[in-house]
Amino acid sequence: MRLRPAPALAIVAVVLAGCGKPSSRPEAPATTDSAAAPEPAPAPFTDARIKAALAALPAAYRGADLDNGAAKFALCKSCHTAVQGGANMTGPNLWGVFGRKAGSAPGFAYSEGLKATGIVWDADKIDRWITNPRKIVPATKMTYIGMQDPKDRADVVAWLKVVTTPGP
Repeated sequence: MRLRPAPALAIVAVVLAGCGKPSSRPEAPATTDSAAAPEPAPAPFTDARIKAALAALPAAYRGADLDNGAAKFALCKSCHTAVQGGANMTGPNLWGVFGRKAGSAPGFAYSEGLKATGIVWDADKIDRWITNPRKIVPATKMTYIGMQDPKDRADVVAWLKVVTTPGP
């Protein structure tokens, strides 16, 4: 049987219609299913929630490009989840990372070096960490070599703040 060109082109057009630049509004993170009790649905990413999360950041991060932050965070997804109730992977789940003491997320085996830093994660500390983790903790288990572009880092930090901070 031979596929007629018109239906094949229609299928390709439908598939490609979904491609393109993502919206600047982050999608609400999915929650993982739990056999115990279902997790509450995350608060929607309303303009007010996004503005509140960005307003809580230092000025250098408030004008961030959230689309770029999401795109650059894609590099991190091979090791980290960033959703409420998300699994620890090679790296810990980053939900609620802002204000959390380094090396303290439950259920993840951190390096002794990171646990000993006493760092409490905020925008500037995360920015410095993703610049070059080994500069801060030479014996870290994190193999990531770092993100050199300051604009990309600011965008990732702002995106991470928006998607990992519980909404109102």
